[in-house]
Amino acid sequence: MERLYHHLDSFIRHLVSERGSSPHTVEAYNRDILAFIKYLEEIACAEPERCHVESFMGHLRDRGRSTRSIVRGISALRGFFNYLLLDGRIKASPLEDVDTPRFRSPIPRVLSEDEMGELIRLPEGQKMALRDRTILELLYATGLRVSELVRLKKGDVNLDGGFVVAMGKRSKERVVPLGSYSRDAVKDYLDTEKPPGQYLFPNRRGGMITRQAVWKIIRKYGLKLHRGRVSPHTIRHTFATHLLEGGADLRSVQILLGHEDISTTQIYTHVDSKRLKEIHKKHHPRG
Repeated sequence: MERLYHHLDSFIRHLVSERGSSPHTVEAYNRDILAFIKYLEEIACAEPERCHVESFMGHLRDRGRSTRSIVRGISALRGFFNYLLLDGRIKASPLEDVDTPRFRSPIPRVLSEDEMGELIRLPEGQKMALRDRTILELLYATGLRVSELVRLKKGDVNLDGGFVVAMGKRSKERVVPLGSYSRDAVKDYLDTEKPPGQYLFPNRRGGMITRQAVWKIIRKYGLKLHRGRVSPHTIRHTFATHLLEGGADLRSVQILLGHEDISTTQIYTHVDSKRLKEIHKKHHPRG
């Protein structure tokens, strides 16, 4: 079993140094793979095979793990053993013929245009109201992930050109346009607040604000909106949905969101279907 622990250390180094995976991804992979290794120890298995992977999935179900969580864990194991296979450390992967449980991603919850506008107008009369409104405006204008927003530096925002340069997953940069509302919001915020340091939204010490802090900011205004749990993901989903409702094609939305695979973006195709039904009903003689 020591060998598997050693292989896991090597794989984690590979994720960090060669693939440039985010700390969140590295932590999740390490946790899921470690759980499998410990399970092998419990059943006294030295050489994992397909049957052990399948029994591990059953073990997770018995412990109340969701299908989504199991799918994530199997994905981590597949990446781990594929790495060992390509590196010549093993001759076959125990996941070669393992079927991943079917998991259908839920349709993202989104805000209407009126709700989104109201949310952006909520920060008012507070010490950090201008900063908070700029955060909301920028997230809605660009669809940035919260991890990308907190890493934004002042130099990443080009107000004259009307775009931001976001650092996405695996350190991939992409350019995202800014609309007039978000440009004005950022300019007003920079001119008025004059935030210290290099980051666009610094913490009190001038360093990078945390993702958790941004989540709390948005959740606070979401509760005021009486829409329950509103998160940065909600605004990102709203950004994509409103683009598609306005006539944008899926490929363009994929690029703006920074999705590597268009299948990830296809969760939003329900919007296209809804719009097509409305067009058919409005324009077809027997709609």
